[in-house]
Amino acid sequence: MTKKSKALALHLFTIASLAGVFFILPEYHSGIVARVLVLTIYAMGYNLLFGYTGLLSLGHALFFASGMYGLGLAMQYLHLSPITGLIAGLAFAAFVSTVIGFLALRTSGVAFMIVTLMFAQAGYLTILLLGEYTRGDEGFVIKQSQRMISGFDLSDATNRYFVALALFSVCLLIIGWIVQSGFGKTLVAIRENEERAKMLGYNVQLHKWFAVIISGTMSGAAGAIYALLFGYVGATFATVQYSIFPLLYVLLGGAGTTIGPLIGALFMFYLIDISSQFTNAYLLIAGVALIFLTLYAPQGLAGVVRKHVIRWLP
Repeated sequence: MTKKSKALALHLFTIASLAGVFFILPEYHSGIVARVLVLTIYAMGYNLLFGYTGLLSLGHALFFASGMYGLGLAMQYLHLSPITGLIAGLAFAAFVSTVIGFLALRTSGVAFMIVTLMFAQAGYLTILLLGEYTRGDEGFVIKQSQRMISGFDLSDATNRYFVALALFSVCLLIIGWIVQSGFGKTLVAIRENEERAKMLGYNVQLHKWFAVIISGTMSGAAGAIYALLFGYVGATFATVQYSIFPLLYVLLGGAGTTIGPLIGALFMFYLIDISSQFTNAYLLIAGVALIFLTLYAPQGLAGVVRKHVIRWLP
C-alpha cells in the first residue's frame, strides 16, 4: 500500500471505530464524545495553520465565534433553516478569516501571535457591544423547534452524535487530502524553511493566506456546528481561553498529524472531566499533565507513535 492509501485506511478505521463505540458507551459518555468531535474539527482547523504551516495564532476563537454567531444570528433574526444557517456561518467565518489573514500576515513570529490575539479580543468586545442583538455574556438559546431538518431532530442524543461524527468525518478526510496534496506539502516546506521555499519559487505569502482562510473557515464550521447541535450561542466562545483550547489539543495530540487533534481533545476533555470530580483545581492538573507531556513527549502523543511505531502516520 502507498502512504496515501495507508493514511486513508487509518482515517476510515478511525471513523468506523467512532461509529461503533457509540453502541457500547453510556449516554453520558456518548454526549461527551459528540462534543469532543465538534471541538476536534476546531482543533483540526487550527492544526493546519500551526502544525503544518508553523503559524502560531492566539486568536482562533474569533473564527470559532464567527461561525457560531453567523449561524445563530441568521437563524434567530432571519429565521433561516439549519442548513441555510450553517452555510451562513461558514460564509461569515470564511469572510472574517480572509480579512484577518490578509491583515495579520503583514506581520510574522511573535507579532503575528499578538495581532491575532488583538483581533480576537476586538471580536469579543464587539459581541459585548452589540449586546442588544447578541445578548452579550448571557448569550441566547436556539430553540429545539428551530433545530429540525425535515423532522430530523438535532437535539436528540443519537442524532446529535452521528451528525457530529458525519461532519467530523468530512473534515478529517478533507484535512487528510490537503496534507497529502502539493499544497499541503508546500505548507510543510514553509514551516521547515520559509526562506528556502521562497528560493524555490513558491509564493509563500499566498500559501500562508490560503492556510489562514482554510483554517479559519474550518474553525468557523466547528462553531456553527456546535451552536446547531447544542443549541447555545454565547460570548464565552469568543474569549481567550477558546483560543488556547485548540492549541492545547494540538500540542497534546501531536502537531502536524491528522489524528493528533482528536487524541488531544479526548485526552484533555476527559482529564478535566475526571479531575473536576475530585477538586476545583482541575486546570492545575491539566497544566501539570501538559508540562510533563511537553517535557517527555514534545511531539505529542501521535507524534511519539509516528516516531517509534507508525512512521508513515500522516
